Amino acid sequence: MTTPPEEPRSSERPKTRWQRILIYATLIFFALLYLMPVYVLLVTSMKSFAEVSLYKMWHPPSGVHFDSFIKAWFGSQEEGFRGLNVNFMNSVYLTVPATILSAMWGSINGYILSKWKFRGSDILFPLLLFGMFIPYQSILIPLVQTLQKINIFGIKLYGSIPGLILTHVIYGIPITTLIFRNYYANVPTELVEAARIDGANIFGVYRHVLFPLSLPGFVVVMIWQFTSIWNDFLFAVTVTSNPATQPITVGLNNLAGSYIVEWNVQMAGALIAALPTLLVYIFLGRFFMRGLMAGSLKG
Repeated sequence: MTTPPEEPRSSERPKTRWQRILIYATLIFFALLYLMPVYVLLVTSMKSFAEVSLYKMWHPPSGVHFDSFIKAWFGSQEEGFRGLNVNFMNSVYLTVPATILSAMWGSINGYILSKWKFRGSDILFPLLLFGMFIPYQSILIPLVQTLQKINIFGIKLYGSIPGLILTHVIYGIPITTLIFRNYYANVPTELVEAARIDGANIFGVYRHVLFPLSLPGFVVVMIWQFTSIWNDFLFAVTVTSNPATQPITVGLNNLAGSYIVEWNVQMAGALIAALPTLLVYIFLGRFFMRGLMAGSLKG
């Protein structure tokens, strides 16, 4: 007969309870430490300009004021700065197509490099990954010169949103290819071989076998790319010289008056700029974690 497992001793239970309390207390402490700047950002954006002070930055506002958000969104002609409404839509026009295109391109690259071996594929993949380690500052001058010489249907890419889309799609290829290649490496090769036996060509295998299984990988890649492209400032300020085509990160940098800086308006603008990425992680964060656990970033 098998003996039942021994129950934990009563002396071990308080020890486990205190360990759990210590872990939760540590996590809460670091969470509060991390959220302190967010608190200052929020309360400052709710204050009027007369309440903004370095010595009272921790104090809550006297009331809920949305004037700073309205001013940050529409701007002020009297004080000489533009609002973020145009820049916000420019970021939408930039981020959505750039995210979709880079995710699709990375998916096809990862599929080819993981399931269709060809001569030189083991050399091509490290060369693609090498693009992740090139400092962007080192290629700004060649990038600008290249975009200035490219015209598509009479549209110059330099200084335009399409040029910025092309830049982000190209420089997103290394990370998107890496994620999808590692994801597709976990898909059984027997599925691909069975589709080839049934007569599917290289694109038929991708369309009918790999693509329907790619949802977790697409979630990870698109959240990653959306966040990176939306928060980008270096390429945005370099490629888009016209204020009418600049995304919200550049508009936020220009959100200042000619003589004084209204910090409540700046904080409100920062919250407006951070809102889309914040909502993406709030509503899609669990899918992001599922995609990671499904093997998207395993190598």
